[in-house]
Amino acid sequence: MAVGLKIILALFGILCITRVCYSEKGMAKPLAYGVTYTDKNGVKHNAYLKRILGSEIIISAGSLGSPQLLMLSGVGPAEHLREMKIPVVLDLPAVGKGMADNAMNGIFVPSPNPVEVSLIEVVGITKFGSYIEAASGSDFGAESPPRHFGMFSPEIGQLAIVPPKQRTPEAIAHAIEKQKALPDAAFQGGFILEKIMGPLSKGQLVLNTTDVDDNPLVTFNYFEDPVDLQRCVLGMKTIQKIVKSPQFSNFMYPDTSVASLENLTSTFPVNLLPKHSNDSTSLEQFCKDTVMTIWHYHGGCQVGRVVDRNYKVLGINALRVIDGSTFNNSPGTNPQATVMMLGRYMGVNILRDRGVELATKTRR
Repeated sequence: MAVGLKIILALFGILCITRVCYSEKGMAKPLAYGVTYTDKNGVKHNAYLKRILGSEIIISAGSLGSPQLLMLSGVGPAEHLREMKIPVVLDLPAVGKGMADNAMNGIFVPSPNPVEVSLIEVVGITKFGSYIEAASGSDFGAESPPRHFGMFSPEIGQLAIVPPKQRTPEAIAHAIEKQKALPDAAFQGGFILEKIMGPLSKGQLVLNTTDVDDNPLVTFNYFEDPVDLQRCVLGMKTIQKIVKSPQFSNFMYPDTSVASLENLTSTFPVNLLPKHSNDSTSLEQFCKDTVMTIWHYHGGCQVGRVVDRNYKVLGINALRVIDGSTFNNSPGTNPQATVMMLGRYMGVNILRDRGVELATKTRR
């Protein structure tokens, strides 16, 4: 965060940034010079940069929050901003564009034997752009807490893949009831998952309201690009081979077919999409019907479209965006390490640009 915004860091747990403030008088480009924020009591305040060389504002609100904050601050597609009655500071059409989420699909395998509780500890990387992972838990069926599939459950947030206007409390409640109606065998076992890299399919983010506390409307357009769909199909074929392998026999009920597992998985309420009777015969349809999210969203403030290679917002002085919203693509694994490395890389570069000597440690 910028030098003049240390107060923001000190209060970060009890406030919400609502907009960036700009000055345009006598300048070729608008200058970001402060932010408006609300405290824990809902009272608005302003915090301003100190007038020293290198002071700047850095937005790191993630792929959903950063484009939303830019738009609420008047930077984004001018037509959309005018629709929302937001004064246009800069027409930057690519804000909110290029939104993407690495689509995830998988097969749930009921196990006759208890399985270790595990959450994606090992990743298999294929040559065709699909990452194979596994998650299991012997306590999926426990009475307390109620039966559910952890992060794959609608009450945890899995319905984030559903179009915003269909993601109603009634829809979520209906999905939870469908989950409770599943047979007991469906709650002991684990998922074998595949998650595509990239992806090539892109969507967009737009404002829902001008209230920063209201989530924006986001569409990811899963499998819109046929390459993404093909990667999913090849990933599912890899999972089929794993399930059929001798090494997996201890975790399978006798005479259980892969088709039966696919049909079982397709009944799980991981989304509100209509189901089809051919899910076990068409992997393309299975991928579309059972797509899930693991919340690895990215895009919305991409390098070359919204920020430059130094992550400075195009057309604005003293403003950067440094987070996953700047990614054009994301690996098929958890992007946390990538985001952390980006933060470290840019932090070092910014300090060097300001002439700060960096202390280095030599290991012996």
